[in-house]
Amino acid sequence: MKKQLLALICTVLVFPNIASANELSEDVKTDYDNYLASLWDHFHRNPELSTVEVKTAARMAQELRAVGFDVTEGIGGTGVVAILKNGDGPMVMMRADMDGLPIKEKTGLPNASRATQLDPSTNEIVPVMHACGHDVHITSLVGTARQMTRRKDEWAGTLMLLVQPAEERLKGAKAMREDNIWGRFGEPDYALAFHVATGNPAGKIKAPEGPTYAGSSSVDIIVHGVGGHGASPHHAKDPVLIGSQIVVALQTLVARELAPRSPGVVSIGTFHSGSKRNIISDRAHLELTVRYQDNETRELLLNGIERIALNVGRTAGLAEDNLPEVVVLDGVPPTHNDVELTRRLKAAWNESLAKGTVFEQPQTGMGAEDYPYLVVDTDIKSVYWTVGGTPQADLDAHKAGGPRPPGHHSPTFWVAPEPSVRAGVESSVTAMMELLGKK
Repeated sequence: MKKQLLALICTVLVFPNIASANELSEDVKTDYDNYLASLWDHFHRNPELSTVEVKTAARMAQELRAVGFDVTEGIGGTGVVAILKNGDGPMVMMRADMDGLPIKEKTGLPNASRATQLDPSTNEIVPVMHACGHDVHITSLVGTARQMTRRKDEWAGTLMLLVQPAEERLKGAKAMREDNIWGRFGEPDYALAFHVATGNPAGKIKAPEGPTYAGSSSVDIIVHGVGGHGASPHHAKDPVLIGSQIVVALQTLVARELAPRSPGVVSIGTFHSGSKRNIISDRAHLELTVRYQDNETRELLLNGIERIALNVGRTAGLAEDNLPEVVVLDGVPPTHNDVELTRRLKAAWNESLAKGTVFEQPQTGMGAEDYPYLVVDTDIKSVYWTVGGTPQADLDAHKAGGPRPPGHHSPTFWVAPEPSVRAGVESSVTAMMELLGKK
């Protein structure tokens, strides 16, 4: 009898959570089938480049107004801020980036982008593609807004939804912050964002505790040589040779100066010099990207780059007033998840979402995001998670020796829209319901 009573009590206590989870999943699937699928298709066919996401921003503003949000446009350029107040309680911010990339889509899909646009950075007409999944992000944000407005009798507080421009150029979040969004709309208690990821199982979510995306700095090295004839190298100071020695020496920074358990990357992306095979140029230009997870590593790598470049120049016999120039350009800080908040959200996801939705996987890359500009130098608690976008069958095929799923920024980039969008909405709604006040 006692066992039967205990079982009955457990059923009463547990069943509402299961019912709620099933209800959310069913609601999101219905909304995807009836609305979000066509919205994602629209965004995928009509991408726009960083800083000129005019039509995308207008459509997002229209969608968010339609479900009752107070919408302000033109924040930090084309950014959108949508506010929904629902009584006393915490303010929770959710951000989605909306820009595409200057890439010609080669997926061969029926809805492949055929869009072109004037690129403001080059003043040229270029093809445009959502090659990083931002169409998933903004579609999920609309789906989240639709779900949260239907559940207004279950939560209390304020929702702030950010539609951010120019993430691909790592400038949109900073522009919105410089446009005083926290002063104008209120500083949130919690900040949330996610990114869809090819190579991760579709519909699964991952939220690292602590470091999640790397900080990034761009560095230019200008080598000033002495030009001459290729047949008389002794009369010249060859910047190609000097630059090549710098490239090789830079590899020692991570291999021999950075602690083995401290991640860091120094990659040379371009090396430009010369105009003709028998002319020794007088200039070489190297472009680098530097990645790190903390400021100490950043300083070590940047100081090392300058030291190596200058002293390789000295070794080559360059005059002190003609040594290589090292120019550090704008970058972004690392993205760090609040550990306590991350554990809280993972517990909520594990309780409310389908079993196995949350998975753990070591971070292997050093990708960067401009999202931390929104929360740096604030007391906002933040979590940034990953939503998988590649069907498990494709991952299994690759493991068995098949082709690797196309990566981000590839002309063949593709993620499965339905599981990606649905997981984005379900994880976002669950996180918001966990953090907002209750009615």
